[in-house]
Amino acid sequence: MALLGGFHHVKLPVSDVHKSLEWYRRTLGLEVEIEFVEDGVLRGVALTDPGRTLMLALREEPDRTAGWYGFDPIALAVPTLQALHTWSDHLDTLEISHSGIAEGSVGWLISGITDPDGIEIRLYTQQRRP
Repeated sequence: MALLGGFHHVKLPVSDVHKSLEWYRRTLGLEVEIEFVEDGVLRGVALTDPGRTLMLALREEPDRTAGWYGFDPIALAVPTLQALHTWSDHLDTLEISHSGIAEGSVGWLISGITDPDGIEIRLYTQQRRP
């Protein structure tokens, strides 16, 4: 059996790719890696972080988006509790609603960050609690 090496990417449906693209850029600092243009219209993007440690794809699928409202399919890894505090400050500066820092089952997390379609993104430390 072949080994797996992690995720290649995660794809989310969005109702408006332009609106979501701007939110993910502003909120998470992700940048466009690939654009998916069909019949001259932007229908999706693949985004990555500056360190190229992850890829998140957004696909304009308005009919599928409603079913994802309130769901939390992604927990992004943050290396330390201090880095999570930096994220909390960043979200506060942008006036993005979130839970604040809480203890999780393994480390610490910030939940309640929702994109324009109500899909929840969580930030979770890789550092374990003592």
